Amino acid sequence: MYTIDNKSYPCCTSVTMRFIGGKWKAVILHHLIDGAKRYNELRKDIPTITERTLSLQLKQLEEDNIIDRKVYTEKPPLMVEYTLTDFGKTLLPVLEAITQWGIEAPVNSKKIIKN
Repeated sequence: MYTIDNKSYPCCTSVTMRFIGGKWKAVILHHLIDGAKRYNELRKDIPTITERTLSLQLKQLEEDNIIDRKVYTEKPPLMVEYTLTDFGKTLLPVLEAITQWGIEAPVNSKKIIKN
């Protein structure tokens, strides 16, 4: 049994999914693998995510210490960049495995059509 923020998780897989589960977290993290991105860059990279959802997911990932949010205020306009933290980088093997599975899935399933 594991506990995070006073909530119990029955196994190690549920702990992992607590941090990257849902429709968008792994997608956002995938786009941060190669380095820092600004909010608008993420919006362009993930056109089907709503602004509200992106903001909420980024906030959760930041609260979980998976990503770091850096605000640059030296000169207008205000700029915000997101990067993976060292803790977030420990998820790279998991994200790479998810990505590889997604690449190979259309070959192994007639249900998946790559456009």
